[in-house]
Amino acid sequence: MSRATRATRALEQAGIAFGVHSYDYDPTADRIGLQAADAIGEQPARVLKTLMARVDGKPACVILPSDREVAMKKLAAALGGKSAEMMKPADAERLSGYKVGGISPFGQMRPVPVVIEESAMAHELVYINGGQRGLQVRLAPRDAATLLKATVASIVA
Repeated sequence: MSRATRATRALEQAGIAFGVHSYDYDPTADRIGLQAADAIGEQPARVLKTLMARVDGKPACVILPSDREVAMKKLAAALGGKSAEMMKPADAERLSGYKVGGISPFGQMRPVPVVIEESAMAHELVYINGGQRGLQVRLAPRDAATLLKATVASIVA
């Protein structure tokens, strides 16, 4: 597995301090984020999943703890919209340039609005997908939010 991805290059270019952690990705896992947390021995609240959604039909990237679910109305409100829905996997892959299970908010093919669940900011360090299946980057959540120009809001159900 390569540890150099568009995501890690984006973090390096931005001067963000991060660590890289690989694990055995299980493509049959029901919940990929929880499987990642278990595989690297971390609390699910610190291993954040990256989802792609549409808010009022426009793409958005959503980052939240792997053991939580997105409240669509809260997500829409965080971006000033009326409705939100999850993006179909094929659309998420095409838009982000990453495969499902390896979608990172860093280094996506084109920038989209990003929302990070506010509870993630309480941790000193969090894990976010590093741009391929089985690869996580560990960094300060505030650094991630700053680099992504993310909206920090309560978006969990």
